[in-house]
Amino acid sequence: MDLYLRSLRPVQLRLLTEIARHGKLRLAADVCGMTTPAASRMLADMETQLATHLFERTPKGMSPTPAGEVLVTHARKLVHDIDRMAQDFGAHLGGTGGSVRVGAVTGGALSAVIPAILALKEEAPQVDVSLDVSSSSQLMWGLERGEYDFTLSRVGQGDYSREFEIQPARGESVLLMVRRGHPLARSGPVALGELRDAFWTMQSRGAPLRHAMEIAFHNEGADMPENVLETASVVAIMALLRESDIIAIVTEEVAELLLNPPYEADLVLLETKRPIPIEPYHILLPRDRLMSPAAERLLTLVKARMPGEGR
Repeated sequence: MDLYLRSLRPVQLRLLTEIARHGKLRLAADVCGMTTPAASRMLADMETQLATHLFERTPKGMSPTPAGEVLVTHARKLVHDIDRMAQDFGAHLGGTGGSVRVGAVTGGALSAVIPAILALKEEAPQVDVSLDVSSSSQLMWGLERGEYDFTLSRVGQGDYSREFEIQPARGESVLLMVRRGHPLARSGPVALGELRDAFWTMQSRGAPLRHAMEIAFHNEGADMPENVLETASVVAIMALLRESDIIAIVTEEVAELLLNPPYEADLVLLETKRPIPIEPYHILLPRDRLMSPAAERLLTLVKARMPGEGR
C-alpha cells in the first residue's frame, strides 16, 4: 500500500481533489480533462488498490470518507505545489518570474537601471530584483564572484575582455555642487585653480570621480585641494552641503536627481571654465554564464535607456 501511495500520479491526485471540491464525478472529470467513465475507472482502481472506499456515493453527490479525507488533504497540497511549479517554470521561461541580480554605479543606477526595474515590475511584479549601487571596483569584484547577472560599471585598468562581454553604455561629466548660499554660487565660470583652497568632499583616491578631478586639476596646471573630506555616500554629501560651504563632486545623474522635482534641493552647480569628463561606464556580462529570461528582459530594458538606442 505504501508503495502504491508513493507512486500516485498527479492526475490521480488532481481527480481526488476535484471530486472533493465539486462532489460530482462528471464535473471532476471535466476539470481533469478526461471522460466520466475514465474518471470512474481511475477512482475504482485507487479504491481497489487501497482496499477502502475513498468517497461516499449519495443521491446528492460524493463526499470523502475519513480515509478519503486523509488522501484529499495531502493531495490538495501536492496539486497546489505542482501547479505552482508549472507557473513558476513558465514565468521563468517567459521572463515574468525568477530573480535578477544587478549592480550599478550611481549614475548608471539613476539613469537606466532603476527606470528599467520599474518598467520590468510593471510587466512582471513577481520577478525578484536585487540592486546594488556601489563603486566600480566593488561591482567588478562581485561580478567575478558570480554575485550579479550583469553590471553597469567602469572597467578600470585590467583586461577583462576574455571574462566579460563589455558593451558601451554612457559617458559622463563631473559637476561641482554647492549650497545656494555658497560664496561662489553666483560667481560665473571658475577655474579649478581658484578653488584649490576651498573645502571639498570627494571619493577616496583611485575612485573614477576622484581620478577625473586629479586629471582636471593637472590639465589646468593647478595642485589638488588639500582640505578634502573623503566619502562616496550621497546621503553624507547632501548633509555636508546643507551644513557647510563644501564643494561636492557629483555625476550628472545625481545632480539631476537632487536639483529637479520632486526634491528640488536648495543646491546649485558651479560653472567651470572647462568640462570635467570622466571615464564612461559599460554594461558588463559574464561570458561563461547563461542569463535567465528575467535578467535578459531587464538587460533589454536597460539598453533601451542608453544614448543612441532605438534611433
